[in-house]
Amino acid sequence: MAETDRDLAELQRPVRGRVTLAAAFQALATALSVAPMVAVVEIGRRLLDGQRGGLWPIAWLAVGLFAARLVLYVLAGLISHLADAELAVTLRRRLADHLAVLPLHWFAGGVSAKVKTTVQDDVAALHHAVAHARGDLAAAVTGPAVIAGYLLWVDWRLALLTLATTAAAQVVRMRMASRSADPVRRIAEANAELFASAVELVQGISVVKAFGQSRAPDRFTRAAEAFADVNDEAQRIFIRQRALTRATVAPATILLLVTGCGTGFVALGWSQPADIVAFVLLGLGLFELLAPIYAARDQRRTAHAAARRVATLLREPTEPTAAHPQTVPDTAVALRIDGVSFGYAADREVLHGVDAVLEPGTVTAVVGPSGAGKSTLGLLLARFWDVGGGAIRLGGHDIRDLDRAQLYRRVGFLFQDVVLLRQSVRDNIALAIPDASDEVVRAAAKAASIHDRILALPRGYDSVVGVDARLSGGEAQRVSIARTLLADTPILVLDEATAFADPESEAAVQDALAELAQGRTLLVIAHRLHTIVGADQILVLDSGRITERGRHAELLAANGTYARLWRAQYGGRS
Repeated sequence: MAETDRDLAELQRPVRGRVTLAAAFQALATALSVAPMVAVVEIGRRLLDGQRGGLWPIAWLAVGLFAARLVLYVLAGLISHLADAELAVTLRRRLADHLAVLPLHWFAGGVSAKVKTTVQDDVAALHHAVAHARGDLAAAVTGPAVIAGYLLWVDWRLALLTLATTAAAQVVRMRMASRSADPVRRIAEANAELFASAVELVQGISVVKAFGQSRAPDRFTRAAEAFADVNDEAQRIFIRQRALTRATVAPATILLLVTGCGTGFVALGWSQPADIVAFVLLGLGLFELLAPIYAARDQRRTAHAAARRVATLLREPTEPTAAHPQTVPDTAVALRIDGVSFGYAADREVLHGVDAVLEPGTVTAVVGPSGAGKSTLGLLLARFWDVGGGAIRLGGHDIRDLDRAQLYRRVGFLFQDVVLLRQSVRDNIALAIPDASDEVVRAAAKAASIHDRILALPRGYDSVVGVDARLSGGEAQRVSIARTLLADTPILVLDEATAFADPESEAAVQDALAELAQGRTLLVIAHRLHTIVGADQILVLDSGRITERGRHAELLAANGTYARLWRAQYGGRS
């Protein structure tokens, strides 16, 4: 079994029994759908033979079987679609649960589109495979088998001719389908390039116009022309195929063949006139009963590709958990960085033997030139990645030995990249403590200097982010600061928390953070040096190593890297 088949089978395992039952019902319903036409043939046979009795029982039997068919179809559809709905919910919950235990660095590579496609689109693409594929296949096998059996019983010669014609039509259709594979592939490739160039055009339209260009970029023009050429060439092939297919398998063609040969058989005394009626009624529908197989083929390819992506995401390695999680006491504890080394690639370290101690209630700032590893150090504290060498210890315990929930109850994080959920502003602020009172939420917002802006929104704190709460970058950062303030963790890691604050509110935010730092441990990753002049200790990172440490005045007096960075930003001002 191919890997994609195994993926699809494994994902369908929870509902396989119900899907199989639904397929059995649909197969039986398809077999019963032949009953009305068989009844017409048998009634016609008796009428031609001059029999008037026993017609109503045949008619009522056909009505009963037709009603049973409807019931079976409804049951098959209900069971299969309920199974599909349950599987979709189950898969999305599995994906959500699995995403919750993936390492944080997995989400740092711009995977939002991938996650959305997998959780929403790919799970939805499994619908046909679960709700229809097996039932359609069962119907496509059962219906023709029942019809073929009946026609062979009626007249084996005419039945063989009809079956041979249907088989020939199938060969023609399969050959046409195989010849269509390459044009379809080339259309898909051309469409992908056209889509990519269109996105590039839309994203870069302001730049194009700003530089005086009044026409579409060459890439888009070439892609549009290539798509038109490929589509035109493919349609020429498709038109010839459709014409040949319709000429060979059209109902009129089969009707002419069946009635012509049937009339000859009657003239030769091989068949009865009533037998031709059976072939006219049933033989014409024989080919169409096989049509769902071809429609299902493309949908099955789509389902297989979707199942592979869902299964691949579910196989992503989860974050390792401590075998014996340690417990950090509720009292104030120190955060120690002991000889930490780390590299995003095995052969390229970013941090080299970093040592620092963050005592309770102190403010530690990390500064340095661009690319020195400042933000990387913050990400290690948040366990976006785990250290490659050394350890980060909280209260004497390696943070890798702590339960992640316990770590985040002790350490809070505020990074430059602000993420607000599509829910009310109040719920965004109270994310860490959902049952926080309105007074507590408002107090945090006031401390972050965002309270007045929230009240100005259409529905105040009930305004939904992205709907009727459209915030600037600085305003969103201040909501995030309020959220961090409310979480009230004893240790805070701030990666340039005021980077997007407007000048009017920056001072207020700094005051709020200074008040929050009382009795708490604060690690500030700073790019604007004037924000950390009051820090208890400043660590200067350069090329992944701590080259200087001390207070602001001491580092200025040392006339090293820190002093050079200060002069670059503020000249000779102290």
